[in-house]
Amino acid sequence: MYLARFALTLGVVSISVGLAAQEALSQSGTLRVRALKRFDKDGDGKLSLDERAAAREALLLGTGKAEQMTWTVGDLKREALVYLPKKQSDKAAPVVFGFHGHGGSSQNAVRSFGIEKLWPEAIVVYMQGVPTPGRLTDPEGKRNGWQSDAGDQGDRDLKFFDAVLATLHEKYNIDDRRIYSTGHSNGGGFTYLLWAMRPDVFAAVAPSAASSRRIRELTPKPAMHIAGRNDKLVLFSWQEQAIAAVKRINGCSESGSEWAKDCTQFTSTKNAPFIAFIHDGTHKYPSEAPPLIVRFFKEHSRSPQPRVESRE
Repeated sequence: MYLARFALTLGVVSISVGLAAQEALSQSGTLRVRALKRFDKDGDGKLSLDERAAAREALLLGTGKAEQMTWTVGDLKREALVYLPKKQSDKAAPVVFGFHGHGGSSQNAVRSFGIEKLWPEAIVVYMQGVPTPGRLTDPEGKRNGWQSDAGDQGDRDLKFFDAVLATLHEKYNIDDRRIYSTGHSNGGGFTYLLWAMRPDVFAAVAPSAASSRRIRELTPKPAMHIAGRNDKLVLFSWQEQAIAAVKRINGCSESGSEWAKDCTQFTSTKNAPFIAFIHDGTHKYPSEAPPLIVRFFKEHSRSPQPRVESRE
């Protein structure tokens, strides 16, 4: 029999720990005995809710399974799939956020990006969007997506991101110098928005098939932009403008050098190199992208700074 679902409340954010941890804790009687000995802090012979939560988290680490977690941010229930490192370690873990496109889902992002397979030492977070009006399609907002600009929908997605990041800080040993974001289409646009509105969080970003109204507000940061020459939705010409703007902001050289197939790297006078990954495809996410994104992220970390607490 599975143990009851555990809920932890942090201010306005409600976190629900799901089935993967329950399965780990329920695998065998031996595990239950060990968990009792290790986590029964008050020695009363049974695990309280807090003690059960600690046991579940410890057992989930090292499984490489996704944990579906929920938050209540304002009046909305929000969800994310969180992959923890496959091996337990005393080292602080890097964190990668992956954002699906408009009409997609966190499960779509898992299938497309697969970052957790390419970087098993990282904590990988696939947040789930909610019905959102699209700028190019779905003006009625029937499909899931992300806010396109600051202030849209009361900044509900920026607040959701803040809540998720606060939870990661609270529950896990994460490396503040190695937090990254990538996303495709609307998710790529949200990555640009996060870069603009949360500039001190990320070590590097990698938006795909995207642009942003906030490009001019960006501060120098290592970045990779992925664009298809035959993209008929987020037009390639729009993305060329975004690429040129980011290169100016990052203080990049006019000419670049080959970094990988279809990838040109531009050096930076501001410690913010830029990679343009230009492929011959359409708006479809290229399967070649994830390994290159992981390679790029691994090359960059930011200088340690005091952590800013979650914004209310």
